[in-house]
Amino acid sequence: MSDGLKVPTMADYVAQGKQPEVLFWVGCAGSFDDRAKKITKALVKLLDKAKVEFAVLGTEESCTGDPAKRAGNEFLFQMQAVTNIELLNAYKIKTIVTACPHCFNTIKNEYPELGGRYHVMHHTQFLKTLLDEGRLTIEGGIYKGRRITFHDPCYLGRANSVYEAPRNLIEKLEAELVEMKSCKRNGLCCGAGGAQMFKEAEKGNKEVNIERTEQALDTKSEIIATGCPFCNTMMTDGVKAKEKEKIHVMDLAELIANAQDL
Repeated sequence: MSDGLKVPTMADYVAQGKQPEVLFWVGCAGSFDDRAKKITKALVKLLDKAKVEFAVLGTEESCTGDPAKRAGNEFLFQMQAVTNIELLNAYKIKTIVTACPHCFNTIKNEYPELGGRYHVMHHTQFLKTLLDEGRLTIEGGIYKGRRITFHDPCYLGRANSVYEAPRNLIEKLEAELVEMKSCKRNGLCCGAGGAQMFKEAEKGNKEVNIERTEQALDTKSEIIATGCPFCNTMMTDGVKAKEKEKIHVMDLAELIANAQDL
């Protein structure tokens, strides 16, 4: 990885006869999408700062199978999942951290019945743990008092009831958290779920991401915080469509990293 970041692979750890504290599951978006790569780098910098012993699979990592399953191709999903599970089990992986709620949900809830049982954490949960344990501190108040609204990713919120960890991070930034009309259990999808990210939307009166962006803009927030690379893309597109480029769409890992001046 560029920016002088050294990211060890599981193969590196095995060669040294060691086991990392956590496996960082990067995900397809975090690996290949230029915008999402920035989220990956922010999280890596935070893990380094907290002195977390982590590893990635590198070229051995492949898609979790979430898009295939959501699009209805159960056969392809199981092929992808079993391949991943065999690799993870061979490496004796115990704890997985990922910045993608889709990967989080799939590995946490759908891999166990195929033989893949791991402790899976979304990066907002893991960052909260690092802050609570004092392994990471937020220095400086660059976001102090600034209005931030948080968009709940479907597979983090409604699918897994993770609502407090991301909001706790915003509180630790000493920002003003402003909730949207539809939030937490009543959250509204960004429009990318169910493999919609990879196809054109059906005909209708309004795109889902525009509806959601309007709710975010109604909060008069300076920043729309997200915890999902797909949500980030959809909300960014919504902000551009509404010609509100002064509103920043940022992942929580990026906000924490910026507060650390990393």
